[in-house]
Amino acid sequence: MKFALLLTFLSLMSFHLFADAGRFSDWEGGRPDGCTSITVGRLASDGGWVSTSHTCDSHRTRSSFDVVPAKTYKNGEMKTLFKRADDDSLAMPAYKSLLVGEIPQVARTYGYINTAYPCINDHQLAVGESTFGGRSSLFSDKGLIDCQQLVQLMLERCTQAREAITLAGQLLQQYGWIDEGECLTIADTREVWHLEIVGPGFGNMGAIWAAQRVPDDHISVNANASRIRHVNLDDPDLFMASANLTQVAQDSGWWNPKDGPFEFCYAYDPGGRQSLAARRREWRVFSLAAPSLQLDPNQENYPFSIKPDSLITLAKITGIFRDYYEGTDFNFVKDITVTDDSGKTVISPLANPFMPYDMNKVFRINGGWGWRGERTIARWYTMYATITQSREWLPDAIGGVVWMAMDNAASSIYVPIYCGVNDVSAAYKVDGRVTGFSKDSAWWAFNRLGTLAAQRWGDMRHDVTAVWSVWEKELFDNQASFEAEALRLHAKNPQKATVWLTDYSRRWGDKVIQKAWDLGDLLWTKYDELF
Repeated sequence: MKFALLLTFLSLMSFHLFADAGRFSDWEGGRPDGCTSITVGRLASDGGWVSTSHTCDSHRTRSSFDVVPAKTYKNGEMKTLFKRADDDSLAMPAYKSLLVGEIPQVARTYGYINTAYPCINDHQLAVGESTFGGRSSLFSDKGLIDCQQLVQLMLERCTQAREAITLAGQLLQQYGWIDEGECLTIADTREVWHLEIVGPGFGNMGAIWAAQRVPDDHISVNANASRIRHVNLDDPDLFMASANLTQVAQDSGWWNPKDGPFEFCYAYDPGGRQSLAARRREWRVFSLAAPSLQLDPNQENYPFSIKPDSLITLAKITGIFRDYYEGTDFNFVKDITVTDDSGKTVISPLANPFMPYDMNKVFRINGGWGWRGERTIARWYTMYATITQSREWLPDAIGGVVWMAMDNAASSIYVPIYCGVNDVSAAYKVDGRVTGFSKDSAWWAFNRLGTLAAQRWGDMRHDVTAVWSVWEKELFDNQASFEAEALRLHAKNPQKATVWLTDYSRRWGDKVIQKAWDLGDLLWTKYDELF
């Protein structure tokens, strides 16, 4: 039995270790299988904070992150630009960086938390991301800037969301976009915007883009489909766009003014509005935040943003990111049932909402993306997840914080990393995709735990949440008192505040990483012969 158990685990882990790029692509059926981003305006949150977020749902993206400090440069220095490309030469499928060119460097760059998609800088400017793909004919081979590079440039050079969007427009016009359709969700201490970008077409330089601000008392979401429809450039408080916004669509026959107003998403990403897997997540986020709206889970379009029924708390938004449609008709394991000791039909404890795609076929589960089944918010292949807070009444070092979870948010814990830190836990800086399975990598601690917990999810999840829910509540409850002490130190000596913030973030990082290893060991032992 022990040998059989070992074989079972190794076969499950082989999904992560030996999957080839074609079989487990980030794209399935022509649609991106990527990230979810939720945004929160300052009057929609319980503490006046502005937020963006990101689940980095990728089979290749690096798991490691560190802190890049602010830097100064000499006049005439250049910034080297790279684009990502598939790399199958390492322990696991990953990305490599290919040199594409260079642009003039600025005199000073801001520091930032250097996740695979950099998430927040030392001025509380934060960015989330969600790929939507768009029309394949819009991809350009001439540009120099892809999504990850653009996010880095924004955080290095800007302090406000509007400034970042303006910079993006200037850089993309001059140096060109070389990526698929992307939505960047950009937050500062006052506002949060969605910036949607597509290329200008093969052989062309530049980009086509539109940006829409989330009203202060609203929340919004992007879930791998373009969501910007009408763009009212007569209202610069809510909209920004490239000069070629409609021209490419008109020239290509994708929009005729005689047929009605221009709609960005239908012109440049018509497949997105047909994707149930994208639309269902939009519905789920809005329905959890505002059930009073009674939104139809099958409709083609939802409002760009909605006012939540109650103010969004950290506990609320982390709960949304852990969702897999439990309690709805779209929970795709709802029909994997057994009869319990009392004779009642219940979902089997072995029913796994995070099963790999080929297991969906075994159970004949269907859903939003053809044979693959419903595309939930929480995913087993998430590399990391971020939720940011930007707060204008606090010094930047304290006001900006990213709540970080490694791997699947449903089996992980969010811990704070302040934008004023100068270091992170050592295990966060080890890229587990390069090393393969490693006890030195934070991601592997959570990936192992999540993979194990999913095999008997109905039981094992309770062992995991019994720990994480208590610790996470402690972090949320203690945030104000911890930051009060940080503020006191900052007023006297900012360097002491930096040490205080860094020690706190590292201490909690070390603590949860070790606990993830321990919980994995517990599941091995407690459920021996039960999975």
